[in-house]
Amino acid sequence: MWLKSFRMTFACLNTMRSYRYPWTRPYSTSRTTVDSREVKTFLTLAHRWWDEQGAYAPLHSMNDLRVPFIRDNLLKTIANHQPGKPLFGMKILDVGCGGGLLTEPLGRLGASVIGIDPVDENIKTAQHHKSFDPVLDKRVEYRACSLEEIVEETAETFDAVVASEVVEHVLDLETFIQCCCQVLKPGGSLFITTINKTQLSYALGIVFSEQIAGIVPKGTHTWEKFVSPEKLESILESSKH
Repeated sequence: MWLKSFRMTFACLNTMRSYRYPWTRPYSTSRTTVDSREVKTFLTLAHRWWDEQGAYAPLHSMNDLRVPFIRDNLLKTIANHQPGKPLFGMKILDVGCGGGLLTEPLGRLGASVIGIDPVDENIKTAQHHKSFDPVLDKRVEYRACSLEEIVEETAETFDAVVASEVVEHVLDLETFIQCCCQVLKPGGSLFITTINKTQLSYALGIVFSEQIAGIVPKGTHTWEKFVSPEKLESILESSKH
């Protein structure tokens, strides 16, 4: 009952979707998806990623939902999997990986994961934390770059692309989604989690979390950049044509 209640609450605040793509179209861009103001915000928090009681505590908690969600959906695409390493052989791109909170558990499931982030200090934090687990050495790679910087060299490379709590921070959402589709292999999976654009998300995600309780620093989110499931699905649908 508690889990059901939590999932319902999560659905009100958060959009979590998995999409499959039968093909991708050639795409290149000189436009940037990186918002320099967002970079400055996350630069000041780069050293706090692995503090489970700090600014990123909600993301640590969300792993209890998002890791099984990604794992279970990907397992539907795998004929046979190894016990203990169910995602072995899969290549995953974690876009906006931050300090590696989601990258590491995907690597521990056996996947080969590349985590990218435009904030260099985030990548340094991720690399440092990865160094404590030898298992991740050959499975996880980090790069300080934006998605559009690597889209051509990694076109149709990944079995899955993960963008978790990222789309509400990008400068150009349409370009970002198109780039995500471009780096996927035909039939690949795109996983997006983000804060739904509702009055409830404004009240809890900004007024309460930032201004009253101080769960996350003020200015971390901008409600105008929150994205509804309907808008995401519309952009995803248009990117296939």
